[in-house]
Amino acid sequence: MIIDKKNLKENFDKSLIFNETLSKYSWFNIGGPAEIFFRPDNENQLIEFIKKIKNLNLEINIIGAGSNTLIRDGGIKGITIKLSSKFSYCNLFDNNTVEVGAATLDKNISNFAMKNSISGMEFLSCIPGTIGGSIIMNSGCYNHEISKILTSIKTINHHGEVKIIESKDIKFGYRKTNLPRDLIIISAMLKGKKEEKNKIEKMQTSFIEKKKLTQPSQVKTCGSTFKNPKDKKAWDLIGQSDCGGLKVGKAKISEKHFNFFINEGNASSSEVEELINLVKDKVYKKTGVNLELEIKLIGEN
Repeated sequence: MIIDKKNLKENFDKSLIFNETLSKYSWFNIGGPAEIFFRPDNENQLIEFIKKIKNLNLEINIIGAGSNTLIRDGGIKGITIKLSSKFSYCNLFDNNTVEVGAATLDKNISNFAMKNSISGMEFLSCIPGTIGGSIIMNSGCYNHEISKILTSIKTINHHGEVKIIESKDIKFGYRKTNLPRDLIIISAMLKGKKEEKNKIEKMQTSFIEKKKLTQPSQVKTCGSTFKNPKDKKAWDLIGQSDCGGLKVGKAKISEKHFNFFINEGNASSSEVEELINLVKDKVYKKTGVNLELEIKLIGEN
């Protein structure tokens, strides 16, 4: 089906860009262009856009902060949606529940909860990215994860229908959920418990300090590349398999944490992906463990 780009542009104006460079939306700072890039200003505009394009049979991809996404060099065909800053907010729903927009940075939620004496969200200070993506992959660290604080999400499906989904109706696993791919999360309810502010701040600070000691910072990386296999650590398996110092072009493994892959400057997505496959192969041959990706690969080669 032919895409009437002129008509789309007339309807959605500045919220719509054709062939938008995606490297600036990825923590790796790499990736090709988006064929159609849509950044809705509000819920109604998002619903209107989805209804407008639903008969075009185009694939819809959602990107958040780009903190765990490798966008391939060929870019993304079809529709790429990134929620605008209007979807970034924290509101106090009651004395221990926070309503947050899906584009809100995890660390901002942690800070908001602390200021309002709500405990249980301290670990979010160490999770890169936005809460929408964190919910989809059930992000976590230091024995905490999203499923323990989430009560419900507000979503829009690819038909433009709004639906509230209770946390109890979502099946959570390690770095995954059973949420269908045709759902766009637009907001969430997170529940903690009341606690003294100084105790919350102390816990949050201890998590942040622990992260600084063990993980690289101020570099172009998308966080943990592989999921930890049951009762094992991915970084340890990578180290055991003589992968320390491995490089492909300008893509390399962090010396501080072997499960963090780094763009040293102008690496291509294909170099990062080649390094990923090389490490997977070496780990499997050495340990018999087939590492599973934690970062998401999207786009065309």
